[in-house]
Amino acid sequence: MNIETIPYIGQIMAITTAIFWAMAVVLFKKSGETVHPIGLNLFKNVLGVGLLIPTLFFINQLEIRNLSSNDYLLIFLSGAIGIGIADTFFFKCLNYLGAGLTAIVDCLYSPFVIGFSFLLLGESLTIWQMVGVMIILSAVLTATHQSDGKPTDKKRIVKGLSYGVIAMFLTGFGVVIVKPVLEHEPLIWVTTVRLLSGVVVLIFLLGFNKKRVAIIKTLFENGMRWSTVMGSFLGAYVAMILWLGGMKYTQASTAAALNQTSSIFIFIFAYLILKEKMSLKKVIGVFLAVAGAILVTFSS
Repeated sequence: MNIETIPYIGQIMAITTAIFWAMAVVLFKKSGETVHPIGLNLFKNVLGVGLLIPTLFFINQLEIRNLSSNDYLLIFLSGAIGIGIADTFFFKCLNYLGAGLTAIVDCLYSPFVIGFSFLLLGESLTIWQMVGVMIILSAVLTATHQSDGKPTDKKRIVKGLSYGVIAMFLTGFGVVIVKPVLEHEPLIWVTTVRLLSGVVVLIFLLGFNKKRVAIIKTLFENGMRWSTVMGSFLGAYVAMILWLGGMKYTQASTAAALNQTSSIFIFIFAYLILKEKMSLKKVIGVFLAVAGAILVTFSS
């Protein structure tokens, strides 16, 4: 069966991405307690490439494709910016803010993608899709609102927010610029080349970092953490394929809005895995997010 013939396949992949990425984020939060963001991002991408290359061989797509230099440039920039740099900043944000506040910053992802889709791809949204996006964003804000009265470190919050905003901006830009290539090239192949680009950039940056040995050592202190391996598998392999698949088979703006529900799922898995408390606001946020996701999906 041709995957492209499945009704709403792009929307299904985008929502599924949110679930797997949320699981990965919770695991990355555990890893970030001991692993440096650059080391974590490099391991994530290397593992992803290590899994994707055999996958390409299995589906008979392990080849150098005859693309224009412009297409290769777009793929490289997409991976370098959207994976190599953006994900490192995201992990820094996660370390500074924790899962809850990071989920709020993550709300900027879909507006950035929608903005870049409008500016670079000429996409548009229907009124109901816009309403759906607003519902999703309001759901995330409702679920992530913290009112526990605990004192906060303002410098730490500002640093975390700065890293988070830059990460979402670069992630949105990176995925939108590669969408034209995704329209005519195999999904797994593009995913692999993007990850390779991210690895190349990270190795380059690590080479100029005086603390490179210490950074790599954090990956193996007290043994490789299962959360690092499983988070990387879900984030760089499963979620990455589904994420670009959503972008390939539906509008970038629609996929981004559905991806945004990952902020809600983060709380669900944080409750199940990290044993964090699930407040009434978070439960309300989940229902709002589902309603918004359905509206976005069936209004395209």
